[in-house]
Amino acid sequence: MSGEEMDKPSLEKKPDSQVEEVKQTGSEEDIDFGGESTLPPPPSLSAEEERKLWRRVDLRLMPILSLMYLCSFIDRGNIGNARLDGLQDQLNLTGNKYNIALTMYFIPYCLFECPANLVLKRFRPSKWLPGITVVWGTIMTLMGIVKTYPQLVGVRVCLGVAEAGLFPGVVYYLSLWYPRHMLQLRIGLFFGAATIAGAFSGLLAYGIDFMDGTQKLEGWSWIFILEGIATVAVGCLAFFVLVDFPATAKFLTLEERSFIVWRKKYDNSSVGEEEHFEMRHLVAALTDWQVWLHILIYFSIVGPLYGITLFLPTIISTFGHNVPVSQLLTVPPYVSSSSTKISGFDELMSHPQVFATIVLFIFAYWSDKIKKRSPFIYAGLLMLLIGFSINISNAPSGAKYFGTFFCVGGSYAAFPGVVAWLGNNEAGQYKRGIAMALHIGIGNFRQVGAMASNIYRTQDKPRFIIGHGCELMFVGIGLICVPIAVLTYIRINKRRDEIARGMLERGEKNLYTNKELREMGDRAPDFRYTL
Repeated sequence: MSGEEMDKPSLEKKPDSQVEEVKQTGSEEDIDFGGESTLPPPPSLSAEEERKLWRRVDLRLMPILSLMYLCSFIDRGNIGNARLDGLQDQLNLTGNKYNIALTMYFIPYCLFECPANLVLKRFRPSKWLPGITVVWGTIMTLMGIVKTYPQLVGVRVCLGVAEAGLFPGVVYYLSLWYPRHMLQLRIGLFFGAATIAGAFSGLLAYGIDFMDGTQKLEGWSWIFILEGIATVAVGCLAFFVLVDFPATAKFLTLEERSFIVWRKKYDNSSVGEEEHFEMRHLVAALTDWQVWLHILIYFSIVGPLYGITLFLPTIISTFGHNVPVSQLLTVPPYVSSSSTKISGFDELMSHPQVFATIVLFIFAYWSDKIKKRSPFIYAGLLMLLIGFSINISNAPSGAKYFGTFFCVGGSYAAFPGVVAWLGNNEAGQYKRGIAMALHIGIGNFRQVGAMASNIYRTQDKPRFIIGHGCELMFVGIGLICVPIAVLTYIRINKRRDEIARGMLERGEKNLYTNKELREMGDRAPDFRYTL
């Protein structure tokens, strides 16, 4: 929708001294659209001008954020490749020690996500996000010199603390820049780095394995060291590239900043959102039925996602291949291998088509275009149902390998929609930030920490019936909870439409002041939930 198509609030032109003042102001919280903004009034942009503006924002934000998340996903998941490359034998990871090491990452990761989102605006995204990237890159580098199992567990705990602020922080950060029906594509672009990570992790592990014995270190040590150094380099680069908020983004003109701040502020409501933190925002998020229902939906996607990420090398190793081939076979479900033309799904595994990434981007683009989230989440759940059903069966290894494409594609493609859906339906910057951190944090803790890291046990090879069965159980939860959420949203939206129509027919005015409507957030009568 262009700027000309939207009803703009009445904004009075500010004196030049006040316009200049915005160059020195701090955060977006300083912006007040009640006629007291230090920014000039937002310009009227054509649809093409608005597209060019968002393209400039995309080119500035999305590459560096995607690169940071690429590093994050490689660093948390490369332990699966290191396990195949000698980590398990050298550190004597017998029994469930490997699973415990995985779990100890997720406990602090989940506990620190909500606090990290609360401090992000105060510490500024351009310093906070690159800072934690450098810290966890350093920790990952040190993981390459661990000598004992307790040291491995201790470093994994530190890695979880350092990485906790990235994903919820970036999602919240993007919600401060983009209107809600432009959000999923951006989350998809950002999260698409995870599918690339799945491919790179196997390729890098294959290449780094040739350094086995260099400086008297095994190949698995070099996996951690070299990938950790790369993460530190990306974090340092991010200090120079990342910007804070639309109101203070120096790569935009004052008028462009004004348009983006106005466009975002009045996206959910005709009177805008509250932007100042109060304790009632925390209470509102904790008592919101949406948060707890969406956590169940989050379980149903993120469990299969982490299960397939952490254990895909192990699952594929049961197909009867040696270690180098198993490492390379983890690539095609994320990115397939080489050619010119697709003639069927069987050929997809031997051609250079980015399977999971293509599905993810199609879902994200289409979802934003039709302004709906649930159909694509449900489609992802159905893909997971097919994939894990094939793998839990007694099918030959070729069919199971085929099934991993559905597991990877379904989980990765549906995940951005799950995150964007709750973000779309929470109004108020701080309530949304808290709700999204709870959503991601609790979802990761219950589902990933307690389940996905422990359900694929060594003694269950080669079928992993318990692991695949648990994943199917959580997929079933999603297939039930998504329709419940949709029906509830439809009922609430319909009731609000009827109330608004009745007031219009009776000639009644709004019973609430603008301040009261802002305080109500998504409970306001003019707010409509995204389905």
